[in-house]
Amino acid sequence: MATKKATKKAAGSGAYGPGEYVADVTEGIARVEDLPAPRHIKRSRSYPKRPCPRCGHLAYRNRTCTRKLHDLGSLADGRPRELFVTYSQHRCSRCKIFFNVDLSDLADPNSHYTRRVVALAVRLVIEDGLPYRAASWHLWRDHRVFVPFATVQNWSEAGGKKSR
Repeated sequence: MATKKATKKAAGSGAYGPGEYVADVTEGIARVEDLPAPRHIKRSRSYPKRPCPRCGHLAYRNRTCTRKLHDLGSLADGRPRELFVTYSQHRCSRCKIFFNVDLSDLADPNSHYTRRVVALAVRLVIEDGLPYRAASWHLWRDHRVFVPFATVQNWSEAGGKKSR
């Protein structure tokens, strides 16, 4: 008797059970501007001194810059994620060169997407055999990151490497 009450209570509370269909709230949205607003995450790679890549001398920070990167989101909040990485630019007093803090672990140079997004997109196309459009839709539906299918195609044909 207690199990019937618990079942009715759970069913009436709006909890979703296994096998129940829950519609995607973004289904039918045709314009990128109408998608949910992204969740902003701030990261810092700003250091007062960094060693020069050419001579190894400790170089002082000259200025700071910010770079916006699209990252894999989650379905828990239903919103994409954007990383705002504040990084430092340094000037070596010996070599007289300027250099930025290394961000290659996060993203390729001049890329708008993190390495996690690129790796997942290439894996969807190469390993799972999805067409480019389906991979683009999969990235939005399951990871809340919008990547045009032509970008997925470029990444896949380059083997995930950025052409220079």
